[in-house]
Amino acid sequence: MTVRKNQASLTAAEKRAFVDAVLELKRTGRYDAFVTTHNAFIMSDTDNGDRVGHRSPSFLPWHRRFLIQFEQALQEIAPAVALPYWDWTVDRTVASSLWAPDFLGGTGRARDGQVAEGPFAVSGGRWPVTVTVDGRGFLRRALGSGVPQLPTRSEVDSVLAMPTYDTAPWNSASDGFRNHLEGWRGVNLHNRVHVWVGGQMATGASPNDPVFWMHHAFIDRLWAQWQARHPRSTYLPTARTRNVVGLDDVMRPWNDVTPADMLDHTRYYTYDTMA
Repeated sequence: MTVRKNQASLTAAEKRAFVDAVLELKRTGRYDAFVTTHNAFIMSDTDNGDRVGHRSPSFLPWHRRFLIQFEQALQEIAPAVALPYWDWTVDRTVASSLWAPDFLGGTGRARDGQVAEGPFAVSGGRWPVTVTVDGRGFLRRALGSGVPQLPTRSEVDSVLAMPTYDTAPWNSASDGFRNHLEGWRGVNLHNRVHVWVGGQMATGASPNDPVFWMHHAFIDRLWAQWQARHPRSTYLPTARTRNVVGLDDVMRPWNDVTPADMLDHTRYYTYDTMA
């Protein structure tokens, strides 16, 4: 069984194995397919039309399936690798270990945002950005520039306390746990982290930055924590609903998986701790 660990607790060997598997996936061209898929969905998901990956109830099961697919691709290269998660309520500064040169590298240069150190710096020749939104072929970050502070534990707890998964109109105006976690309302959790990292993470091509997977693994863990706290609450809507994915509707682009299939993450992986 795959066990996803806090990135802060990874050994040097585990960090190296994860980085090497990501680089190999990039070298083969498979990594960029994930970037293209995510960008296509974030561009097509709208509040008033068909929405699958974002601004909708299926935000969480869609990304759960997306991460499983990515994790399985890494494991085809290195079977022992699992996605780490980034607990940004604890590791919340530019000096945190995930930004070290032996892992993800740090923030970008002031003049253009280019990440200039670590395994994903363009200078190393191993991380050309080919799925672009602005024509620049290098990884960019601006840690802490877009918003000054990452979400706090108390803000997370306030969202985890919400008992209802989602509500009509099932978009970025909805009240409920999903939308407050996604960040269109309230304290803004998921969206704020993307903006805090900046660079490609603040665009639809956010998986260009490998921190995307660690951020979303933590979002997935928060969903699992919410499920454990509210066992009588479930995914909504349960019935077929215009423009959104109901509990038993298949999700694009896979067309063979429903939100109901994604409710129990332990069929696929566990987390090192759920506390």
